[in-house]
Amino acid sequence: MLSALLLTGVIVLGIAMTLIVSRILSKTILKGLPSSFTLELPPYRKPQIGTVIVRSVFDRTLFVLGRAVLVAAPAGVVIWVMANIYVGDISILKQCAIFLDPFAQLIGLDGYILLAFMLGFPANEIVIPIVIMSYMSASSMLELDSFTQLGDLLVSNGWTWLTALCMMLFSLMHWPCGTTCLTIKKESRSWKWTLVSFLIPTVTGIVVCFFVASTARLLGFA
Repeated sequence: MLSALLLTGVIVLGIAMTLIVSRILSKTILKGLPSSFTLELPPYRKPQIGTVIVRSVFDRTLFVLGRAVLVAAPAGVVIWVMANIYVGDISILKQCAIFLDPFAQLIGLDGYILLAFMLGFPANEIVIPIVIMSYMSASSMLELDSFTQLGDLLVSNGWTWLTALCMMLFSLMHWPCGTTCLTIKKESRSWKWTLVSFLIPTVTGIVVCFFVASTARLLGFA
């Protein structure tokens, strides 16, 4: 019940923030810019099961698997290299996490989580796997055979309910993935609007997470 309410709340928050940001943009940098939207519906045709299955396999399944191979595998190599190359007595992975940690703590996260978001820029779906790989490389290697073990891993690395909440909020609002940014650049033919599209959700996510984390700490809930 609690999970359903939390998921519903995140969805409603996402819709509300979209409307709020759209309203602000229409009154500021997009003020006075004409806009139009045309929706053309193709003629209705009776669906063909074979065609639907084939298109789904090639357009969805193979595309996702291709992204996993091209993005997730190199990310895993990067994490392994960073975790196994030491400068002094500290790995490069831990040094990067320590450097990012003060800012990450302000928005309810930690250095490893923020680093995972940065390394996951090519494909946002690999952020959580990067977080898990980072924690496992930073402490001990183990097989995650259940959600209980995953929970134990996160809690042992300092996760609280506030960390989980801010993780959800930042996942909802942070920068678009690299593929989306390239699509924006291609469609708008402008690096300016690509940068704006990157910065607006990023700043929004940081502000919302900072507000939530600061409020929770001020009220003594964390």
